[in-house]
Amino acid sequence: MRKYFTLILLTLGLCTPAFALTLNEARTEGRVGETLSGYIAPRSQDRETLALVEQINKARTESYQRLADSNNLPVDEVAKMAGSKLVARARPGEYVQGVNGRWLQK
Repeated sequence: MRKYFTLILLTLGLCTPAFALTLNEARTEGRVGETLSGYIAPRSQDRETLALVEQINKARTESYQRLADSNNLPVDEVAKMAGSKLVARARPGEYVQGVNGRWLQK
């Protein structure tokens, strides 16, 4: 009986999804920062952070493209408008990248 119980626990453990890094966690931990381009940039180069940056930026690109298409605007203009707002809305302690490319902590 104990053998089966251990096997069930092991199976459940293997089926449980890994806890993925969230954008808010990455911001709070200083692993990513907002840029004026409208995209996040990694401050840490670990695999988890880089995967999150790729995922978030892909979703943002798709969103910016939809907005650009529906408003007859260039996509880079939409991204830059969003970037300005996202940088301005960053919370205290989060990182933003200035026009000079340097990271600033709000």
